[in-house]
Amino acid sequence: MPNDLIAVYPGTFDPITLGHEDVVRRAVQLFGRVIVAVAAGHHKKAMFSLAERMDMATRAVSAYPGVTVESFDGLMRDFIVARGAKAMVRGLRAVTDFDYEFQLAGMNRALMPDVETVFLTPGDKYQFISSTFVREIATLGGEVVRFVSPAVNQRLLQKVRSLS
Repeated sequence: MPNDLIAVYPGTFDPITLGHEDVVRRAVQLFGRVIVAVAAGHHKKAMFSLAERMDMATRAVSAYPGVTVESFDGLMRDFIVARGAKAMVRGLRAVTDFDYEFQLAGMNRALMPDVETVFLTPGDKYQFISSTFVREIATLGGEVVRFVSPAVNQRLLQKVRSLS
């Protein structure tokens, strides 16, 4: 595979989990450059600000050469085309993700015929992790250290304390 291929891995990453990190690890084995694209998240109510999510994502992927973190607002299509990417990486955890992701891939193909959607599954031990579950568990006082990096866990603990 050509080493100059650029892939974009978009999401809100609120917060970035070990499952997200595993998808990044898998993506860097396939693409020369991977851009983790953190959505401003105007359609979702985020626990963390865009700046906080960008910082956590940057720290989480710092060990992977060829991976950068950028924010975006607006159409993913515009972001991908502006960067010359040829692939969009999407993580699939379970069959329930597939229906939505399949429809999204079809719409993206209509908007970006030259860009392929690549589905990657995280390792078995990460397949059940979602940012939503992590936020809920942390908010209710549960431990999430098995689901996020130590730095993200620390940020979650601080955020939960500040919301109390």
